[in-house]
Amino acid sequence: MLDAARTTTEIRQADRIALYVALGPEPQTGALIDWLLAEGKEVLLPILYADNDLGWGLAPGAADLVPGRLGLTEPPIDLGESAIGTADLVICPAVAVDRTGVRLGRGGGSYDRALARVPAGVPIWAAVYDNEVLDSVPADPHDQLVHAALTPTRLIRLRSSG
Repeated sequence: MLDAARTTTEIRQADRIALYVALGPEPQTGALIDWLLAEGKEVLLPILYADNDLGWGLAPGAADLVPGRLGLTEPPIDLGESAIGTADLVICPAVAVDRTGVRLGRGGGSYDRALARVPAGVPIWAAVYDNEVLDSVPADPHDQLVHAALTPTRLIRLRSSG
């Protein structure tokens, strides 16, 4: 995923990027986080609240993350749920994404709530594997669209990006 991301205009232009710490089979983000920090970018990482909403904190470096809910690792300082609105680019996890930008998550609604706080015009990418970009996925009225799918091999622009 690092190679696919590092050549994009959005990554080069962004000062602050909201990302996530990969868990289990999700596309791995560790190398991307390390590279972004080495490039002088600020990286926001999620903090899972008891109500499944997300707060955000600045990544201090992988060694300085703390244990969070449900086996997640999180930044030690919570900047609040509105901090995602300060990101220049958002990269979120997904189970699948379709070519119109509908993102299928794990069903808890955490990211749909968080993505609703992202200002218009800020690019939102779903991190998925190449085979998880589908022609269609089920959609609900509360689903937040993504603009692109970031896979380990490429960035795929989706129709929601205009």
